[in-house]
Amino acid sequence: MTAMTERTLLPPEHPEGLSGVLALLASQPAGHATLTGPDGTRIDLPSEVFEVLREVVAALSQGLAITVAPHQTVLSTSEAAQLLGMSRPTLVRLLESGEIPFDRPGRHRRVRLADLLAYQQRSRRQRAAVLDQMVADSEAAGLYDVPEGASFERLPADNDQPAG
Repeated sequence: MTAMTERTLLPPEHPEGLSGVLALLASQPAGHATLTGPDGTRIDLPSEVFEVLREVVAALSQGLAITVAPHQTVLSTSEAAQLLGMSRPTLVRLLESGEIPFDRPGRHRRVRLADLLAYQQRSRRQRAAVLDQMVADSEAAGLYDVPEGASFERLPADNDQPAG
């Protein structure tokens, strides 16, 4: 098995050229795609691979760069902070408080990508639950009126399982 390393792909010079590929991928149900090799060999693509391909083409067609990295990837604190969209000192405070696990093989802290993604998911769920609670408290106090017939869904505050 080949060891996978992180790889960043820049969008093509003319990303609009991917619109045909994106249209084709968007119109296909996942799991029903085949890949044809240069020698004519055809194989069915697993639905997970097809979904990743669809997301990669969508990002590149919007002029965005993408990074492909295995979950066991280890990042520096600068890289981790950039991925989370925060300053390095803020990330270091989260590391030192135990919010995100890290290793220190030498002088520098190293953070696993999987741990960063788990923190990011926990953080999003917590923010959504707090916002829902604020709305519920405002409704109870009569400060926030929900229009009659409005549809919305509250997230349970203690739900640690992703929806789906």
